This record gives sequence, C-alpha cells and structure tokens, in this order.
Amino acid sequence: MTINRPALLTDHYELTMVSAALRDGTADRRCVFEVFSRRLPSGRRYGVVGGTARLIELIRDFRFDPSEVDFLLRTGVVDEAAAAWLADYRFTGDVDGYAEGELFFPGSPILTVSGGFAECVVLETLALSVLNHDSAVAAAAARMVTAARGRALIEMGSRRAHEEAAVAAARAAYLAGFRFTSNLAAGARYGIPTAGTAAHAFTLLHDDERAAFASQVATLGKDTTLLVDTYDISQGIRNAIAVAGPELRAIRIDSGDLAVIAQQSRELLDSLGATETKIIVSGDLDEYAIAALAAEPVDMYGAGTAVVTGSGAPTAGLVYKLVEVEGRPVVKRSEHKATIGGRKVAVRRHKPTGTATEEVIVPQGVPDRQPNDRMLQHSYVVAGEPVSLPTLDQSREHLRECLISIPWEGLKLSAGDPAVPVTVVPAD
Repeated sequence: MTINRPALLTDHYELTMVSAALRDGTADRRCVFEVFSRRLPSGRRYGVVGGTARLIELIRDFRFDPSEVDFLLRTGVVDEAAAAWLADYRFTGDVDGYAEGELFFPGSPILTVSGGFAECVVLETLALSVLNHDSAVAAAAARMVTAARGRALIEMGSRRAHEEAAVAAARAAYLAGFRFTSNLAAGARYGIPTAGTAAHAFTLLHDDERAAFASQVATLGKDTTLLVDTYDISQGIRNAIAVAGPELRAIRIDSGDLAVIAQQSRELLDSLGATETKIIVSGDLDEYAIAALAAEPVDMYGAGTAVVTGSGAPTAGLVYKLVEVEGRPVVKRSEHKATIGGRKVAVRRHKPTGTATEEVIVPQGVPDRQPNDRMLQHSYVVAGEPVSLPTLDQSREHLRECLISIPWEGLKLSAGDPAVPVTVVPAD
C-alpha cells in the first residue's frame, strides 16, 4: 500500500458516514461544506490562508487504489457498496475560496466545497490537514517578516518537522515573505531560492577552524557564509577574514546573546576591513526574538523550529462544517461550537486610501456592494475540474499587499482585537 496517497488522508468516521449515507440514500444530496475558524490563536490579530494550491492539486488526484479499497473492506471500515463507490471515486463538485495569501478572521469562510454529501465529506481530513498546517506556518512566518522590518529571512526548520511537512512549511514560509529556504526539495518542487552554510560538524571534522574555513572557501568561493561560533566567536571571525579576506559574503552566529554578539561582531568585522560582510543570526528565533533584534546590526535571520511549528500555534484552528443541504441552511447548535447556516459570500471593505475597514459576510445572499469592496471568494474547481491558480509568487505578492492594507495596529505582535472587524449580515 502506498502511504503518501492523498486518499489515505481520510478519517475512519468519514467513511462510516459514506457507508451509511449510501445505504439510506442520502449520499448524493447536494450539500455545502465550509472551512472557517471560530477564533484566532491567542495573541494573533489575523490568520493567513496557506496551502490552497496544494489542496486543489491533491483533490484533483484524490483516488482510492485497489489495495486501499481492499484494506478498507477487509478490515470492516466499509461494506461492499461503499467499497465499490470508493473504487470509482472522482470529485465532481465545486470548490471556491479565499485567495492563497489572503488574510482571514474568525468566521471567514475561507473554503467552500459543494457537491454530493459523500463526495464532499471524504475530503474533510485532507482539506483540514493541508489548510491547518500551511495556514499556521504562513501566519507565523508573516509575523516574523513584519518583525524583521525588511531584513531577509531564511527558513531552516526541516529537521524539526515530518519530511513532507518540512517541504510544505518551506513553501508556506516563502508565501509569507521569507526570501530563502534550506530545504532543497522545496527549491526543486516550488522554485523557492535555496541557501545554507556548513554546520558545526564540518568545523569539528577538521584539525582546526581555519582548515575548515579554507576548505569551504576553496570549494564555494568568497560568496559563502562561514559559521563562526563553533569555538570562540571573536577568534572565529578573525579566522574567517584571514582565510577569505574582507570580501567574505557573510558570517553566521547560532548561539549566545545575539544582541550583544551582533554589535561586537559588526565592530570586529569593520575593524578588519570587512565592512560589507553580512551578519546572519539563527538559533530558536521566533517573531519576538526577531523584533528584539531590530536595532542590532543584523542583516539576515534564520528561523527554524518556530516557523515550521507555527510559533506556538501549530494549527490554524480551522474546521470543516456542513452548512447547507439541498439549498436549506443547516446549523450546529452545540455550546461554544454553534455554526451559521447557509452558504456565505464575503467582501473586504476598504477606505479610498486602500486601508481595510471591515469584512462583511452574508449567508444565503449577495452583499450590498460598496465602492472599494473586494470580493474574497474565487472559483478553484468547477464540476470536478480545477481552474487556473495563481502562481506561488503571485500569492506571495497578494499577501504582501494584504498586510499593507490592514491598519497598523493589526501588525502588532501583542494581543488585541482582530486587525479587521467581521460583520455577519443576517439572512433575509
């Protein structure tokens, strides 16, 4: 059995519902499911939609191969009728949603999946797995980009994530404005610029630090980055410049009090004539640590664990809920988990200057359009066929423009109200 096929991202309970719905005749009822978040993670003022393009590709290829169907039938997960249905599965419905890179807030209907009940419900785990992960990483990365104030960031967290999640995280970080990734698979798959330098192991391999630096420079030239904190940082910088000369592109520091060390390192580099040599810092950096270094002579940040784990919010808190059956709104009334029935349409309202002022969500209707409104939903799949998607670079630019559009208070790292208030207009 192939373990990475998207069809296996189906939960047991989803197939229980498929089997029962096929048996009682409700499997083909026209339904609408929506993906949204009831609340933002603590301390966050916006969410970022990430992973949409990945999800659409996975839906396009979503199939159950014979070995998977056999497993499900043999283990009693499905009956014969459901097994036959799964063997022929193709999604034939529609998918609409917010643009990848769009900001979202509590209640924003960021993805709408419509079609027969069974064909939509089997996509729940897949949709939430992709969107919750990528959106969490993109939101954390966007906050780091804001904190960096124009300085470059490199994503380097692959060793802190599942091998496939590492690639997806690199993509989400680039979407949010990171300039590079150290993940070569992400570079090959998505065209993301890659960068990296030798680790401490390479320095320890050699008889002394100078020998390690000399080997790296001989191989890669002076346009490389030397890791200078294996032993003594000041001596490491002296060794780096002695070997590479003042034309060395950059040094990297991965430990210690980075604020103090960055100042001292800049002074030492300048005294050695290496006034153009850049300083890259890394070592468990999150948005708060990056913000704390804003006044220091740092040229680039390397972020790893924090970015690939959503910087304390490893999931975006998105849910996938049924809101309409055969044109009739349906609602869940559970305490603290109530839903609003009916398919939603959403617009982002702006001042003439371009500043976002409100998100308006209308169930079962069409919003009263005003000047400077922007419709938030786009078609991604029509009758089972994917439509053209923006490129990753276009989505990256879209997020940059969205962050510019929200009030400056919305970019604060401190807790506060959502950057843009959300208004749900009652259905007629």
